Amino acid sequence: QAQLVESGGGLVQPGGSLRLSCAASGSILNINTMLWYRQAPGKERELVAGITSAGTTNYADSVKGRFTISAQNAKNTVYLQMNSLKPEDTAVYYCFAQTFSRTYWGQGTQVTVSS
Repeated sequence: QAQLVESGGGLVQPGGSLRLSCAASGSILNINTMLWYRQAPGKERELVAGITSAGTTNYADSVKGRFTISAQNAKNTVYLQMNSLKPEDTAVYYCFAQTFSRTYWGQGTQVTVSS
């Protein structure tokens, strides 16, 4: 079944790093854009970073310089390298993929930044 499988979340101390991954199943074809969203408790979902099939990247101001999005097209996988993590980065992170025909959401992975 078509799905996005996320991994890499967990508990990390402030200043630490995590790398999230999002792998699209082989049945998902023609991915144009892959995005990372996050949603903290009581807050609206926000776009964190995105990358297109052409390699163009975009970041929220709050994470620019700390987070890096990348992709391995052959593996249908996108990564989010998160450095210098802050408590305000705590959220459920969701992967999103857009194809020419439809969109997909990952199940979400919890990132908690705390001492």
